[in-house]
Amino acid sequence: MADAQPHQGPHGEDLFDAMNFHTRKWVRPEDLNANGTLFGGSLLRWIDDEAVVYAMIQLGNQRIVTKYISEIEFVSSATQGDILEIGLQAVHFGRTSLTMRCEVRNIITGDTILSIDKIVFVGLNEEGQPEPHGYSTITYSRDRFPEDLRTRNRSIV
Repeated sequence: MADAQPHQGPHGEDLFDAMNFHTRKWVRPEDLNANGTLFGGSLLRWIDDEAVVYAMIQLGNQRIVTKYISEIEFVSSATQGDILEIGLQAVHFGRTSLTMRCEVRNIITGDTILSIDKIVFVGLNEEGQPEPHGYSTITYSRDRFPEDLRTRNRSIV
């Protein structure tokens, strides 16, 4: 299967190009299902791993939980040796949450592999309760990276 048209915004812009965080994954033999194509669970794990780090930076909190993932649309598949690019875009800041969208495409073929319109993460306090973060804009630096992670002792024993 191939996706002939990139996902486009209301003004015809390529929504993947609007993504402000990218990572790349190489599809290896251990990532394949019985059909010899990418196992969807592997891809979802990669997305969640990247999205939680992105949410940590945006919310300035290392205690982040996945609250909600909307419908996941698998558009095409990938095979061993393909290189995938995962794009995430923050689209809304709630009082304690961050909502983002995700697009994954195959760098080699250009095909869209998957899209998720809404992933919601919530920042928690030490008691596990939602914690207001006070942000309303996206950061492109690591200035909000949780202070306790920045100052953690990194001495080698």
